[in-house]
Amino acid sequence: MVRLYGKSFSREEILRYVGDIAQIARVRHFELLDGNEKSVEVAQVHTGSGLVFEILLGRGMDISYVSYKGIPLSWCSQTGTVAAQFFEPEGLGWLRGFHGGLLTTCGLTYAGAPCTDGDKNLGLHGRISYIPAKVVYMDSFWEGDDYKLVVKGKMRESMVFGENVSLTREISAYAGESRLFIHDIVENMSCYEIEHMIIYHINIGFPLVDEGSRLLLPSLEVIPRDEEAEKGKTEWNIFSPPVVDFKEKVYYHRVKPDKNGNVNVALVNANFNNGENSKGIGIYVKYSIEGLMWFIEWKMMGVGTYVVGLEPANCQVGGRAKERSEGRLQYLKPYERKEYKLEIGVLSSIEEIEDFQKLVNDVLQDSK
Repeated sequence: MVRLYGKSFSREEILRYVGDIAQIARVRHFELLDGNEKSVEVAQVHTGSGLVFEILLGRGMDISYVSYKGIPLSWCSQTGTVAAQFFEPEGLGWLRGFHGGLLTTCGLTYAGAPCTDGDKNLGLHGRISYIPAKVVYMDSFWEGDDYKLVVKGKMRESMVFGENVSLTREISAYAGESRLFIHDIVENMSCYEIEHMIIYHINIGFPLVDEGSRLLLPSLEVIPRDEEAEKGKTEWNIFSPPVVDFKEKVYYHRVKPDKNGNVNVALVNANFNNGENSKGIGIYVKYSIEGLMWFIEWKMMGVGTYVVGLEPANCQVGGRAKERSEGRLQYLKPYERKEYKLEIGVLSSIEEIEDFQKLVNDVLQDSK
């Protein structure tokens, strides 16, 4: 059933009211044309619940702008959307096109800080977010009384005498719902073992991030990345107003999954007044801990760069050489594939925030 405007509708019922379901929920395909964003293709999804999100087909099928009932959920950086041909792989050049958005994917064979790994000089966070999708498929269709919206495509990171790895990504949602689903398949297409690093860099900004916002996470251990993060360790889960000259803080969390093997994390602002009769807003991420053993928190409270990163990952962010030397580096065997599934959704009231807090508390209680 499609839940809309406080009522549930069957397929037959809702089609009595509209000639085209696109009046309520749809996928639209368009191309950006202005400045250095020119040529980036986008799939824009409206679920009908108030959730709208944009998938950058020309940039790794990452998710850029997201809003719910007109409220922006994602952080947008000062670079804006930058077309793939402007990629600067050396050093920190990746940041010149780091649009932020709800999701920027880091990987697939290296991620984290620039480093020298053997005879390879590796820049920041890898190539996958700058690779345009091929064989793109977009559709919306009925599954019984549910209406599904789907965007699917494939990116390949490859070179002669080097890696040959693909990412097949499907992003889907249902009419009437305020959540989306990401299903990724990463596959080594070669007969050689290759390094595999992946970080789901989920970026949340104002007004979800504000003074008094909190991070709800079943964290068993908080590991500061460096001395700067150590200074704020006891306040890892609370956030301040924008601070002049704030230095980013990064925390590695060992997290407790629920009984189904899923990690549940949310960033919530209970003080946000979402209309006269409701209060509070948040965004949650649910993902399988299998293959994504680390949760990374990026806390950046700076003036003009005010963002919190929620980052399920199979690595830390010190770079591939450090992952290798400290024994954490993951690999894909010849023709091996790994699947990753994430759900991202909106918490639209104090009641939903409180229910999520109870879920996290219950998971932590089970670990005692």
